[in-house]
Amino acid sequence: MYCYLYRKFQRFHHSGLLDAAKAGGEFLLRYARVAPPGKKCAFVLTRDGRPVKVQRTIFSECFYTMAMNELWRVTGEGHYQREAVEMMDQIVRWVREDQSGLGQPRLAGAPAVEPMAVPMMLLNLVEQLSEADMELAAQYAELGNWCTQRLLQHVQRDGQAILENVSEDGKELSGCLGRHQNPGHALEAGWFLLRHSIQKGDLELRAHIIDKFLLLPFHSGWDPEHGGLFYFQDVDDFCPTQLEWAMKLWWPHSEAMIAFLMGYSDSGDPALLHLFYQVAEYTFRQFRDPEYGEWFGYLNREGKVALTIKGGPFKGCFHVPRCLAMCEEMLGVLLSRPALEPVPDARSLPAVPARQGME
Repeated sequence: MYCYLYRKFQRFHHSGLLDAAKAGGEFLLRYARVAPPGKKCAFVLTRDGRPVKVQRTIFSECFYTMAMNELWRVTGEGHYQREAVEMMDQIVRWVREDQSGLGQPRLAGAPAVEPMAVPMMLLNLVEQLSEADMELAAQYAELGNWCTQRLLQHVQRDGQAILENVSEDGKELSGCLGRHQNPGHALEAGWFLLRHSIQKGDLELRAHIIDKFLLLPFHSGWDPEHGGLFYFQDVDDFCPTQLEWAMKLWWPHSEAMIAFLMGYSDSGDPALLHLFYQVAEYTFRQFRDPEYGEWFGYLNREGKVALTIKGGPFKGCFHVPRCLAMCEEMLGVLLSRPALEPVPDARSLPAVPARQGME
């Protein structure tokens, strides 16, 4: 994140930020890859680099890859990029060939599940590594298309729902696992897919993504009574099994702001601009601490602060600054465009209610 800010914004282009990023990168290079030797990255390390926790997923490795690639972009030092590509290749092997290295033996009674987060994160890495790199863009083109098709399999119920988990062959699963929905994840996947469709120049895919991955999860996931996006939902309106299902968290709202502004920037549809404003208005009113700055991460359903911590094991320096940085970039481009036709002020548009049911 520090590297991204350093290379994208003049006001962050100073040596202190770059030095901090390089110090973090060197710490990761020295200590992060722990188990099995040189492959898995620790999720938690002590101050002096001893491993505390290793997750049996690909996500620590995904963020390690993003960090190394960004370090290479700002420093030009090739060993960072070699690390990024090497780890990317390892992640692809885990996902597409052999997941045994993740330490997740498949138990006899466990269903074969594909969570949306896996192809979603892999698509994000494809776009990260392919940025302004024609060679890697060509190398990962097939992988990007594969991720896209896997994500589109999560559109279920005749196109009326995005399900977080499906079977490996793209079918709905039984029970609460199959009914599980995560509006924030769908919206985050939506802007990854939207960026992919824009790069390909595929207008039909873009329209499908806006309809299914932006509008659908917003209309089903927006709380009609108190505002904000539910954390989890059940597609059949049964009570979700997650205790925190009705809470409002920082990151789904961050990803929704990116998604709607990106959708508007590319399509020019003022309804998407309105949804961006609706989410942004709620987000800055409820999550931001007006006295001390930063955002609270965890609100109850009514929008009151449930946990006063502003950082923790999962809320770090990522979703908030990424959202603010990307939105600032997109807004800057929009404001620099010549006005071809008047766009209605989003604040003057009526609120968009949550969809009742899934009809």
